[in-house]
Amino acid sequence: MKQIALLFLLSLGNLFAQSGLIPEPVTYRQTAGQFRLGTQVGIAPGAGVSSQFVTLFQVQIRACTGLSLVLKKTKPSIELTIDKGRVTQAEGYQLQISTQGIKLTGHDEAGLFYGVQSLTQLFAQSKSATIPACDITDYPRFSYRGMHLDVSRHMFSVAFIKKYIDELALYKFNTFHWHLTDDQGWRIEIKKFPELQQKAAYRTETMIGHKKELPHRFDGKRYGGYYTQAEVRDIVQYAAQRHITVIPEIEMPGHAMAALSAYPKLGCLKPNGQPGGPYQAATFWGVFDDVFCAGNDSTFAFLEGVLDEVIDLFPSMYIHVGGDECPKTRWKTCAKCQARIRDEHLKDEDELQSYFIRRIEKHVNKKGRQVIGWDEILEGGLSPGATVMSWRGIEGGIEAIRQKHNAIMTPESHVYFDYYQSLYPEEPLAAAGYTPLSKVYSYEPIPADISPDEAIYLKGVQGTVWSEYLDSPAQAEYMLFPRAIAVAEIAWSQRQNRNYPDFLRRLRLQEILLKRLNVQYANRFDELTDSVTVTSAGSVQLRLSTTLPGATIRYTTDGTNPILSSATYTQPIDIRQTETIKAVVFLSNQQQGRVFQKALTISKATGKLVMFTTEPSGNYKPVSPLVAVNGVAGTSRYNTGEWIGFQGKDADVLIDLQSTLSISSIGTHILNYHWQRMWAPDTLSVAVSDDGKTFREVYQQTQFPINGINPVNATFPPTQARYVRIRATNKGIIPSGEYGAGGKAWLLLDEFRVD
Repeated sequence: MKQIALLFLLSLGNLFAQSGLIPEPVTYRQTAGQFRLGTQVGIAPGAGVSSQFVTLFQVQIRACTGLSLVLKKTKPSIELTIDKGRVTQAEGYQLQISTQGIKLTGHDEAGLFYGVQSLTQLFAQSKSATIPACDITDYPRFSYRGMHLDVSRHMFSVAFIKKYIDELALYKFNTFHWHLTDDQGWRIEIKKFPELQQKAAYRTETMIGHKKELPHRFDGKRYGGYYTQAEVRDIVQYAAQRHITVIPEIEMPGHAMAALSAYPKLGCLKPNGQPGGPYQAATFWGVFDDVFCAGNDSTFAFLEGVLDEVIDLFPSMYIHVGGDECPKTRWKTCAKCQARIRDEHLKDEDELQSYFIRRIEKHVNKKGRQVIGWDEILEGGLSPGATVMSWRGIEGGIEAIRQKHNAIMTPESHVYFDYYQSLYPEEPLAAAGYTPLSKVYSYEPIPADISPDEAIYLKGVQGTVWSEYLDSPAQAEYMLFPRAIAVAEIAWSQRQNRNYPDFLRRLRLQEILLKRLNVQYANRFDELTDSVTVTSAGSVQLRLSTTLPGATIRYTTDGTNPILSSATYTQPIDIRQTETIKAVVFLSNQQQGRVFQKALTISKATGKLVMFTTEPSGNYKPVSPLVAVNGVAGTSRYNTGEWIGFQGKDADVLIDLQSTLSISSIGTHILNYHWQRMWAPDTLSVAVSDDGKTFREVYQQTQFPINGINPVNATFPPTQARYVRIRATNKGIIPSGEYGAGGKAWLLLDEFRVD
């Protein structure tokens, strides 16, 4: 028994020897003893530590512990020092906590501030303001550690913006990317152009529900507002005190509907030479053909006037000019734009966009600033000195880096937080696919094929959130946290120090602080997840897992919700027939979280050989052809790996049932999401064969009316066949007026069922 007790104590010692901090510091070493904070403890600032910083420190400690500390050099004390010789890394700090006091040394005031954030986290996790003695050495991996917020679709109060800045500062972010203008509203006061505040800041109504739902529904209520220049200055100063730089984004040349509603002469001419319009701020979500006219000099005079005031408000080195999702439809028929192409000897409309950004960049550079743009600014040639924010993947960032331009990674696939973070149907409405916390944390910003010499151009990483479906501060925080906290660790912590199970351990410790700060975070990260495997023998197995330590999973197969007496999950569940599995996580005999549910359909095709005559494309290429016959249908959260996609190409799929069988039904689904460039085929046909050479058509479908998932249920008189061929003709080029016009359409199919 003594030996068991000793082992238990040692295990506790190891636990407490681990950091509870996020981001994980470079080094953390627990030492002997504890430090107890009390009113007898003084604050002893060294040379160079401003009184403003000390006041902020006092406020933060009081909010965390309830204790008011004063300036005094008595022992014990909290010593605050700036020493570039001792802490050589910019923004770095050393924190020494002993029974006698606390010594916090920063390379600069930013480093000192980040040390305070670590102290705040430690005190929040303690009882009676007592924390373990330890030595911490810490500094950031990347110089750019950013989070974004769109206030155009839905606007947030100054109070919430400040709260958001506090939340970012707590986790050592140093950049707030403030998306201020878009089609749905202009959110910043520009004194030179008052109609931006009077008209462009408001829309007549707002969409209800999801944009995929047709017909679109609206609330009929005028919506809008803007931040005054005084409010902007206040927010910028508030952020600066917390060592956060605010980077403004003024969208151009696209996403301009709101601005055009106020100043319609900045739009393109119609094909007949008449002025464009009429324009109004967009009332629903999407990308619109009406953009700033690139052939009109008054466009540049307007934008330069706007940027002059923006630059005066924001001291940031970078000014974000958007540059993304700019359809060229209007430019192609606008006489002024075509004249600009000829006069400037440009090749096409892509080079016209490059001309547009370069002209704006020259103006920004004259003011001593640099531009950042989304990765579309690469189209037609990258502006010299511009920094690329890579969102459509990592390719734009890689291209910029290899051209020796700075890049910031914010790929939609991993760090866009308007995506669902759970597959549970109870999740609140969100924009698109599925990005769980685990996927966010798995993201590594430096691409594998980038050399160390090239990596110096990668300045950092950013999480991004668009606000179409964030209609309240609570919903915004729910979508942001804890995923933003994962980005904080990616951006700050050394790569070798990142470990997802340990991150979750530390995240659970952070919940105390998040609740104290009234952050409406998503506490769903320990809920059940699953994976399905299928063999060529037709065996399907469902694996369930939870990251919650010490938990038990119980499940049912009869449609009822699991209870304490339900079967305990101990190994993968064999699925031999069509059924729905329900499962629940229990801890200490108490249900944790929501009921998990998974429907699986077993057919004569399950686990059989699948061959793609046309190879699937991109992120919709399955990890194995057996995904097409694993019993799992695709869902509206389309990026879970179940949908099989073909970009600009027809689908041609052959299923070998491996023996001749009697069949009378074949099924699949088609995903029709024009807002994601996903189009139904012109024709889908099903044919069967005995020998794999001679096929006879048994079904054809040309109508796919649902704006979403369209079922394909081919039924026919029973026939003998071994092979099934499914062909679908791709839409091809996306037509004018649609999202992604001129690009290649996606054709998506999911699970193939044969009975």
